[in-house]
Amino acid sequence: MALAIMSSGGDAPGMNPAIKKFVDYAYKQEEDTYLIYDGLEGLIDNKIEPATYLDVAGILHRGGTIIRSSRSKRFFEYEYRQKAYENLKSHGITGLVVLGGDGSFRAMDKFSSEFNLNFVGIPSTIDNDIYGTDYCLGVDTALNVIRDALDKIRDTASSFNRAFLVEVMGRDCGYLAIVSAMISGAEVCVIPETKFDYKKVGERLRAEVNNGRNYALAIVSEGTGQTGEVHKWLQDTIGLETRVSILGHIQRGGNPTVRDRLMAFAFTIAAVDHLLANKNSNKVVVYQKGEFKLLEIKDVVSGTYQLPQKYLDAIKLLD
Repeated sequence: MALAIMSSGGDAPGMNPAIKKFVDYAYKQEEDTYLIYDGLEGLIDNKIEPATYLDVAGILHRGGTIIRSSRSKRFFEYEYRQKAYENLKSHGITGLVVLGGDGSFRAMDKFSSEFNLNFVGIPSTIDNDIYGTDYCLGVDTALNVIRDALDKIRDTASSFNRAFLVEVMGRDCGYLAIVSAMISGAEVCVIPETKFDYKKVGERLRAEVNNGRNYALAIVSEGTGQTGEVHKWLQDTIGLETRVSILGHIQRGGNPTVRDRLMAFAFTIAAVDHLLANKNSNKVVVYQKGEFKLLEIKDVVSGTYQLPQKYLDAIKLLD
């Protein structure tokens, strides 16, 4: 049996530790291992190379993914998916590990339904929005990057009579925003999952300003599309001069934290063990209530991630 690993979609800290563990662990199982470069595009273009220890030496501390990633429009066409499968067959690859998010898993669900593919996905996205898992690779590192930025911004905010609005990533999920708001003591948090009550929060903030508050910190998830509206509201309604900081792609970078490295190891071992024990299975490794499990790919891509109720309850305290 030959095994391969690839990254797909947005990069996430923790991908490199997963790649290293994949190579090291598969070698210990005396399996041939391959690295697929440039994601789905590389799979189509046969950028598949045998892996050696040298390829993964010294990568644990690096963010991003050494095998690079991509999003592929070509993969939507059957002829290119067939070409990708033939490339895997030409190398004798019978098991594939994919580091990716929801879009990547949907592509793999389609791919595995058409061809005899033994596939295991590892949730890897800083948005932490994959159905069925409490944790995705990269989220802890991203939260620490955001925490560092917020601590520095609050230093400046408290030195002036200003509000600072910080936009964080989160296409459809407010996980990064709500956790960042909780650990930074933000006065405002706007996420896609709940409707922001401008009137109620405004009454609270104006009362606090009248009682001496001279600065505020607001966290807005990019998925709400409300950054401009919240900025105008803070200035015109609350009466605080407001600066906007969009953290952007710095949230995807940085050295993986201890937790992301350890989680990468555990996710990868579970994935490889499953591939070695099953010849025709399409699963995603998930982390639920402190345990690693495997879910059917179809269940993962058909579900919708929901923020834990404890976080939704926490944001109500800011009303």
